[in-house]
Amino acid sequence: MNDGLDWPALMRAGMQGLRLTPDAFWALTPAELQVMLGDPGQSAPLLSDGLEALMAAWPDGPPDTTP
Repeated sequence: MNDGLDWPALMRAGMQGLRLTPDAFWALTPAELQVMLGDPGQSAPLLSDGLEALMAAWPDGPPDTTP
């Protein structure tokens, strides 16, 4: 059966890259493995400009209680 998955590459990524045991690797669903490996096309790393914008939009501290 050819399900379109590159099992040798996934096994290398899971067992060598993530250092999963074979039992742990085979207990994962493909969706769980994808989450653990990350999706390189989904999001870029948060650089300092992005972090500054995020911190400005959502500052730490007590909530503003002014009416």
